[in-house]
Amino acid sequence: MATSTPLKSERIDVRASASVKQLLQEAAQASHKSVSEFLLDAGITAANQTLADRRRFELDDAQWQQFQELLDRTVSAPDSRMKALLSEPGLLD
Repeated sequence: MATSTPLKSERIDVRASASVKQLLQEAAQASHKSVSEFLLDAGITAANQTLADRRRFELDDAQWQQFQELLDRTVSAPDSRMKALLSEPGLLD
């Protein structure tokens, strides 16, 4: 059964030094891939790892129960560390 491959219609341009280009070419050749295939595979893997904890997390039953209990717990008054943290300028200030 044939599977369809999405059409590659977008282009990504990358500039690199000669030594980096040579390194990528050697790694791609060792992997039996083109440089484009090698970079895409490595980039997709890195992107998925970077975004994994921002998109989804998994808990077993005990962890889920604990998570629910923490969400349902009454919020206490902020302690001195929290007050100090909230009084400092943030990244966007």
